[in-house]
Amino acid sequence: MENFRRPRIVKTKDLKIPNYYTQAIDGEFGEYAFNEERVLENKSFWRSKIFKVNESAPMDLEIGTGNGVHFQHHCLAYPERSLVGLELKYKPLIQTIRGCLRKGAKNGRIVRFHAFNIDEIFGTDEVNDIYVHFPDPWTTPRKPRNRVMNPRMLELFWQMQRPGSKLDFKTDSREMFLWAMQQIEASKYKIEFHTLNLHKTEMTAENIITGFEKIFISQGIEINFVRLRKS
Repeated sequence: MENFRRPRIVKTKDLKIPNYYTQAIDGEFGEYAFNEERVLENKSFWRSKIFKVNESAPMDLEIGTGNGVHFQHHCLAYPERSLVGLELKYKPLIQTIRGCLRKGAKNGRIVRFHAFNIDEIFGTDEVNDIYVHFPDPWTTPRKPRNRVMNPRMLELFWQMQRPGSKLDFKTDSREMFLWAMQQIEASKYKIEFHTLNLHKTEMTAENIITGFEKIFISQGIEINFVRLRKS
């Protein structure tokens, strides 16, 4: 972690040509969506300040919400749990939280933020379950540095999570999954379940099929999955 260089993204306020989605994050949905600057104030205060729940209440995290299928399902299915979702793109970010609110779910918050800087917005033992679904596989030579399930991120996840929490990771990339499993085996996590073909296991009963997942299934691509547990 010593040689890690933090990635930086263009700030919302510096966008040359704003549109509905870039303006909605601080306007129409400002209570439920946070840009890359406002969210910095939430670290260690998510429960008390943002969700206004007891410090013992569960609060989960989804890395890369995409079109929001899993995020919305989680918010609706588990009203007793809060959920924070990270996404870089404005349109899916706003569509996700807008969909939640239209369905009556107010226990979700969306954040525009780079996952590699996650320690800037969450404190130690602040998060419960974590979901990482279909991140960029990074099949280029720079893959170890850019893949989200790298040693540094696994250590950050561990520090952020409360004991007993789970970490679910699934991907269509067999290459990245096998690489990730090597990093996981060297981490502090306990591997609770893993498979190279999720939809041929009993885990399908609780699996929520995302938009990307539907495409992969239709193409006959097997879904790789692992569940980790912080003991």
